[in-house]
Amino acid sequence: MEIPQVEAFLAVGTFGGFRRAAEALRITQPAVSARIRALEDSLGVRLFERGQHGFAPSAAGRALRPFAEQLLQAVALARQAVHDLRPRAGGALQIAAVLSICTYLLPDVLKRFQDAHPRTLITVRSGHSKEVLEMILRGEAEVGLARSLNHPEVETLSLRDDPLILVARPASWPAGQRRARLAEVADRPLVFFDRGSSDWTLTHGLFRRAGLVPNVALEVETIETAKKMVERGVGFAFLPHLAVGRELRRRSLVAIDIVDAEPISRSLDVIHPRQRALSPEARALLGVLRAALSDAGGPPRGRRAR
Repeated sequence: MEIPQVEAFLAVGTFGGFRRAAEALRITQPAVSARIRALEDSLGVRLFERGQHGFAPSAAGRALRPFAEQLLQAVALARQAVHDLRPRAGGALQIAAVLSICTYLLPDVLKRFQDAHPRTLITVRSGHSKEVLEMILRGEAEVGLARSLNHPEVETLSLRDDPLILVARPASWPAGQRRARLAEVADRPLVFFDRGSSDWTLTHGLFRRAGLVPNVALEVETIETAKKMVERGVGFAFLPHLAVGRELRRRSLVAIDIVDAEPISRSLDVIHPRQRALSPEARALLGVLRAALSDAGGPPRGRRAR
C-alpha cells in the first residue's frame, strides 16, 4: 500500500468517479485507475462498485476509508513536523478559510502564490465563517477568507460578490427559458446542503419571506455533493457562483434567473486583525487573490441578501 494509491482511493470516493478524481489530483485518469488497481491487488478486494450515480465504495472500501484518512493525516503531520525544523528564508503565512473557498478558490490562488514565493511556508485551516473569525481573533491565522464577516477587532476587505444562484442540469429546464418565478421553483425538487449554515439559512429565508415552502427532495452535507446531485438530475440547488462558475462556462449546468425575488448575494471577504500590520507574505497573498479573481471573472455586483 503506497501513499499515492491511498490518495487516489480517497479522491475517487470523494468525487464519485475517476475523471473528477484525476482532475483533483492533477494526474491523468489512467494513472488514477492504475493506482486503484494496484491498491486492490495488494489488498485482494474490490474497493469500488459502479452504481447508478457513478462509482461507490464497496463494503471493503467503506471499511478502508477511515483508516486511509487517518493514514494521510499522519503522513501530513509527519511531513509538517520535519518541515518545521528546516530553516526558511521566505517566512510563513497562516490562512483560515471557509471550506468552499478552500475547495474552489485557494488551490489556484496558492499555486500562483507558491510559484512566486516558493520559500514561504503556508498553513491552511478551514471552518465555517464564525470559526474563521475565531481563529483570526485567537491569533491562529493571520488572514481569514470568508463571506460577509464584520467584527470591531478585524479589518474587512470585500473582494467581490459571490451570489447563491439557482442551477440546474440543462436537460431539466427548457432551453431558452432560463427564467422562473419563485413559486414555480418551490414546486421543483430542490437539493439543500449544510443544514444550519448561512447558505442554508439564506436559501430557506428566500422562500419564507415569500410565504412559500420549498420542495426539499434531498439534504446533503457539502456543496460539492449538492452540485453532483444537480448534475445527475436529482434536483435543483442554490449554490455559490464560486463553486459552479466552471460548470456554467462548460454548460454542464445552467443558471435560472428568479424574476420575482432579490438575488441571494454575500461578499467574499478577507479579514485580518485590526491592530496588527499585515506581513509581506499576507500582502503578497492579497495581490494574488485580486489577480486570480480578476482573471476568473465573476458575477456583477448585485443587491445583498437580507
